[in-house]
Amino acid sequence: MINNTNNHIDYLIIGHVTQDIHEDGRSIGGTAAYSAFCARALGRKPAILTAGARAQLPQELEGFQIVWKNSKNCTTFENIETEHGRKQLLHTIADPILPEDVPQDWSNASIVHLGPVANEVDPGMIDIFPNSFIGLTPQGWMRARDEDHIVHFHEWDGADNLLNRANAVVLSIEDVEGDEEIIQSYASKTKILAVTEGYNGARVYWNGDVRHLSAPKVSVLDATGAGDIFAAVFFDRLEKTSDPWESAKIAVKIASRSVTRKGLAGVPTAQEIRSFQIEIIEGK
Repeated sequence: MINNTNNHIDYLIIGHVTQDIHEDGRSIGGTAAYSAFCARALGRKPAILTAGARAQLPQELEGFQIVWKNSKNCTTFENIETEHGRKQLLHTIADPILPEDVPQDWSNASIVHLGPVANEVDPGMIDIFPNSFIGLTPQGWMRARDEDHIVHFHEWDGADNLLNRANAVVLSIEDVEGDEEIIQSYASKTKILAVTEGYNGARVYWNGDVRHLSAPKVSVLDATGAGDIFAAVFFDRLEKTSDPWESAKIAVKIASRSVTRKGLAGVPTAQEIRSFQIEIIEGK
C-alpha cells in the first residue's frame, strides 16, 4: 500500500482511480481523479483513498495526499461508439475499499465524497464520518456487467440507508436510464438530490421543491468527468453556503465549461473558478 498522508485534509474522495481505454491510448480517470483535481482548484486540501495495481503513483497524481491500496487489477473501462450509441465495457475491477482502509487522521474531513465507479466502496463507509458533510455520487452502485463485460444498469442495493444519511446526492439522468420514478423515489429519501442532464443543465430537489438550472451553450469536445466536476463544485459550495440553488448554479456553469476540453484538462483552474464566481455574483 502506498500511503502519503502528511498534512491536514478537508475534502476526502473515496473510489477507484480508473484506467480508461480510448482511441488515443490510455489515461487515468474516475470520479476520484476528476473530483480531486477540481477540489484542489477550489482551494480545498483534497485526499484520495483508492485501490489498483500500481507499484507507484501515476504521474498525474503527484502532489495529492493519497492512500493507494494494492490490488491485482486496476479498474479499467473502455467506451466504444456504435451506431446504436455508446457501449461501455468494464474489463477489470480493483479490490473493494473498506472502512478499515481509512487513515484515522482522515476521519474528520470537512467533506467526504463517496464516489464508486464499479461498486467498490463499502456502503458501511458512510458510518465512520459522523462529523463530516457526506456527498454521494452513487453511479458505481448502480452498475453491473454481463458475461461480455458490457456495463448495464443495476438496482442500487441498500440505497435507502445511504440516501437518508447523506447531506447531498448527485447522479445523472443516464445513471438511472431516464427513469423518473427512481429519481422521485430518491428525492423523497434524501436531503438534497441533484440530477445532471448533460447539455440541458441540472435539476435540484430540496425541501419539497425542485428547480432546473440551464446550462450555457458550448461546443462539446469531451463530456467525460463533467458530472464529477459538477459534484465537487456542488458539494464544496453547499458545505460552505447551505444554499443548493446557488451551489447548483455555479456547478452547472463550471461543469459546462469542462466539456470544451479533453480529459483531465477539462478540470477548471483556480483562476477560472474565481472568474465564474464573480460572474455569478454579478448576475451574468
